Amino acid sequence: MRGELGGELAAAGAASSASVYDISAGRTVFSQRAGAMRPPASVEKLYTATAALERLGPDARLSTAVLGAGQLAPDGVWEGNLYLRGGGDPTFGSSAFIRSHYGGTGASVSALVSRLVRAVGIHAVTGRVIGDESYLDPRRGEPASSYGYDPFLGGALSGLAFDRGAVGSERGAHAPAAYAARKLWAGLRSAGVTIDGGIGVGSTPAGAASLAEAQSPTIAQLLGLMLPASDNYFAETLVKDLGARFGGAGASTAGAAVVAETMTELFGIHPQIVDGSGLSRADATSTSQVVTLLAALASRPAGPALREALAVAGRSGTLKRRMRSGAAAGRCRAKTGTLLGVSSLAGYCQSLSGHLLAFAIFTDGIGTEAAHAVQDRMATSVAGF
Repeated sequence: MRGELGGELAAAGAASSASVYDISAGRTVFSQRAGAMRPPASVEKLYTATAALERLGPDARLSTAVLGAGQLAPDGVWEGNLYLRGGGDPTFGSSAFIRSHYGGTGASVSALVSRLVRAVGIHAVTGRVIGDESYLDPRRGEPASSYGYDPFLGGALSGLAFDRGAVGSERGAHAPAAYAARKLWAGLRSAGVTIDGGIGVGSTPAGAASLAEAQSPTIAQLLGLMLPASDNYFAETLVKDLGARFGGAGASTAGAAVVAETMTELFGIHPQIVDGSGLSRADATSTSQVVTLLAALASRPAGPALREALAVAGRSGTLKRRMRSGAAAGRCRAKTGTLLGVSSLAGYCQSLSGHLLAFAIFTDGIGTEAAHAVQDRMATSVAGF
């Protein structure tokens, strides 16, 4: 195996590196240029996912809530405003969007409407419906886009994003929050609720009463949506969520600092973390660091959730059409990473000998197709160990 891996890296060139660790035997079985720091591309999501699992827990959920400033009269009239407060859930939206994009796993505005009408008993509102996206900062992009809108995200970031930050005809600095508020307003109207006021944006006042919540899928489920498809939008939202909960601000920089701190404190590694998705070329790590993380996770409570969320070679996600035959097919679970001139693959293989191995392969400076071919042959060799 060492000979095969070494030969592949030699053919890939000097801008390539790899590490393989036999978790079952507790030893490194291959290491070449393993300390070289390179952009990981979407392999960066392994760091974001691990921090989310370790800090929040696999069973944690994110909440989108409706709060009221006022009071409920005996006849079901809410006397005052309703506030739709986002909690950084990337799945929040319409039931149709959730079905088409996430297989039905997500938090819908219709669930909020149902709870307000049936559980709370609201049949009329004298005030307005106001969208509150203050949980996260209003920057719509990530560091690679200088925080402006980035088509590689597939949506506009927001603490109150509806259908991945859609804005419809809304305009202004807080258009995603306004659009989400309009969708709640429209849903209530469709359910027969009379609303005297329109929509607005703003912060929920202190003392507002909690009326209804829509809970996101669990963190483990969110990672099951994020990692196989390599969803940049989910990754950048989650890193901001980590910043909001543990870093003092719902910002990319705060969240990246939380991820970096988690890697150092729990795993003793020091990757350069700039974002949550790996879109930034300022992110930097080594194959040694990635394998150290993966090997350590194998014995931690968060490990099974991360491993289960990875794409399966020849079966699912970004690996569905790769390694469809050979020892790696169905035996390797991994995260892919691709930028122009940057390509990476990292994950686990359950080898033919029954050993569990962690591996990371970086093959930069060559074409994507050639890089994938090298990585696939190397992963197949690892799986055949």
